[in-house]
Amino acid sequence: MEAVRRRLLSLDALRGFAMFWLLGGTALVRALTEGATEGSWSWHLRRQFEHVEWEGFRFYDFIFPLFLFCIGVAVPLSVEKRLSAGATRLCILRQAAVRLGWMIFFGWWVNGQLLTWDPSKFALSYSVLMMLGFGYFMAVALVLFTRERTQVLVTAGVLLAYWALQMGVTVPGSVAGQFAPGGIFSDWLYDQTIGRLEAPWKSRYGRGFPLTMWTHGATAMLGVFAWRVLQRSSDIRRGVLLLAAGGGVLLLIGWLMSWHLPIVKNRWTSSYVFWCGGLSWLLLAVFYAVLDGLRWRRWAGLFLVLGGNSILAYLISTVFMAPFRSLAGTLFGGLSLWLPDRTHAVLLVLTAYAAAWLLLAWLHRQKLFLRL
Repeated sequence: MEAVRRRLLSLDALRGFAMFWLLGGTALVRALTEGATEGSWSWHLRRQFEHVEWEGFRFYDFIFPLFLFCIGVAVPLSVEKRLSAGATRLCILRQAAVRLGWMIFFGWWVNGQLLTWDPSKFALSYSVLMMLGFGYFMAVALVLFTRERTQVLVTAGVLLAYWALQMGVTVPGSVAGQFAPGGIFSDWLYDQTIGRLEAPWKSRYGRGFPLTMWTHGATAMLGVFAWRVLQRSSDIRRGVLLLAAGGGVLLLIGWLMSWHLPIVKNRWTSSYVFWCGGLSWLLLAVFYAVLDGLRWRRWAGLFLVLGGNSILAYLISTVFMAPFRSLAGTLFGGLSLWLPDRTHAVLLVLTAYAAAWLLLAWLHRQKLFLRL
C-alpha cells in the first residue's frame, strides 16, 4: 500500500507539472521574454512556448499529451481499486461515460461561447477537455474488458490504421503521400460530415475529428502501459530503468515514423503519439526516481496542489483568470510609473497566478476537489 501511495504522489506531481505550464508557467516565460531579439536565447525560449503551426515539435506541444498520458497512468489503478471495492465492470464503464459527458459539456462551455448566453453564437467545440474525455473513456473500456495483450494490439492497430488512412487514402484535391491541411483523409471526412452542418454544430475547431479521437486514446494507453511497468517492477530502481528504456524506444519509433508521417499536433499523428509518449515515459521516470526513490518532495509542493485539482486549475486558466488579473492590476498597476515595462509585466503576471495558486492550495488543504 505504501508503494501505491508513493506512486500516486509521483503521478499527482507530474500531472501538476503539466498543469503548471497552463496556469502561470507559460505566461511567466512569455512576460520574461517579451520583445526578445530574433535569434537570441530568449527568443528561442519564447518559441518553445508557442505551438508549431503544422509540422514539428516544441515544448508547448507536449503539455496536453503529457496530461492525457497521466490520465492513462491512473486508469488501471482506479479500475482495480473500484473492482476490489465491489463495483461491477458495467457500473465503472457507465460512470466513465458520465464523466465523458461532463468533459464534453465543460469543453463546450470553455470554447463553445456558452457564456455569451446567445444561442446564435453557440458552437460545438472539439475542445481539450473533450479530447481528454475520449482518451480516458477508451482507456477505461480497454482496461475493463480486454487482456493486456489485446490492449497492446488495439493500441498498435489504432496507430497503424491512422497511418494507413492518412497516408494511403487519396481524397479529392490531395496529393498521394503528402500530409497537408485539407488534403488528408481525416480532414476530408470532417468536411463531408460535421463540417457541412450549421451552427451550433459547426465550429472552427475540430478538423480531423473523429479520426484523431482514436489516437488520443492511444496516448492514454501509453500511460496505462507505463503503470503496468511500475506495477510489476521489483524495486524503484528497476522501474526507473524500464521506464527510461521504454521511453527511448518510443522516441525512436516516433522519429523513424516521422520520416513518412510527420509529427503534427494539430492532427495528433501516430508519430506525434510515439514521440510524446517517449518523452512522457522519460519524465515519469525522473519524477518517480526523485519523489519515490530519493524522496525529495518539498520542491514539488506547487505541482502536487495543481495536480490534485487539475480540472479546476484548467478551468481557472481558461475561463476564470480575469478576477485574478484584476486583483493584480488593482494592487500593483500603479507601479508602472516606477518600474521598467518588462519588470512591471512580470510582476502583474506573477501576482495574478500566485493568487490562483494560493486559492488552489487552500482548497487542497481543505480537501476540496472538482471531480467530474
